[in-house]
Amino acid sequence: MPGKDGTGPLGQGPGAGRGRGMGRGAGNRQGAGPGGDCVCPSCGTKALHQAGIPCSSVNCPKCGVRMIRE
Repeated sequence: MPGKDGTGPLGQGPGAGRGRGMGRGAGNRQGAGPGGDCVCPSCGTKALHQAGIPCSSVNCPKCGVRMIRE
């Protein structure tokens, strides 16, 4: 096994075709779409996500901690 990842010499075997990266539908990432909420990791306050503004640049209105994408 050249890559020592179980794929074998021609990319066949148990590790082939499984999408080993983050890929689509990977949750909290750049370009997650316009919908959803921003949530405070400290107090749990939710705010509507605004398109074009990352949740990580928004501070929680209650406690001031930077919010994350839900």
